[in-house]
Amino acid sequence: MAASDVPMSPELEQVDGKIRDIFRALQNGFQKIDEIKGSNRQSKQLEELTGKMRECKRLIKEFDRVLKDEQKRNTSEVNKQLNDKKQFMIKELNSYVTLRKTYQSSLGNKRIELFDAGNGHVAEDNVQMASEMSNQQLIDSGMKQMDQTDQAIERSKMIVNPHDKNIPDIPGLAPPAPPAQNRKLLSIDSFRML
Repeated sequence: MAASDVPMSPELEQVDGKIRDIFRALQNGFQKIDEIKGSNRQSKQLEELTGKMRECKRLIKEFDRVLKDEQKRNTSEVNKQLNDKKQFMIKELNSYVTLRKTYQSSLGNKRIELFDAGNGHVAEDNVQMASEMSNQQLIDSGMKQMDQTDQAIERSKMIVNPHDKNIPDIPGLAPPAPPAQNRKLLSIDSFRML
């Protein structure tokens, strides 16, 4: 709705103008966020937009306060239009809040644990944010992890390779020897019928 659609007092027009300015800034800010390279800068832009949303919420409350103060001076039709305008502002702000949550979730999912302490716990010093790394650093880290995995697989093949060693000769893999009493071969003739 434009300011000219609904008759407003100068105070309401001033608050409405500030709210419209913030909505334009939010729209432009969210359009720019995709063009920004680097998650850190995107996060910073998101924080700035969040501040604008807080200011917008404060102004909508101010709009509502002034609206209630002027309610007796306006006709019921004007009050209805102004209330509809306020509801429209709230819906628009909520759409930006939802958009912010989507971007924030997307940025949060870029967190990546690159190094494991080896005991199932992640070493805090080794946890890095993917957003703080360049693409080349991410590629290098991924390649290093794949190399480590390949090396571990090769080591496991060297330990258990039936072509190199006889399996019973490898400690821990040889089947247990039967107890001495079970070593006697029993013939069918040695069984007595009860």
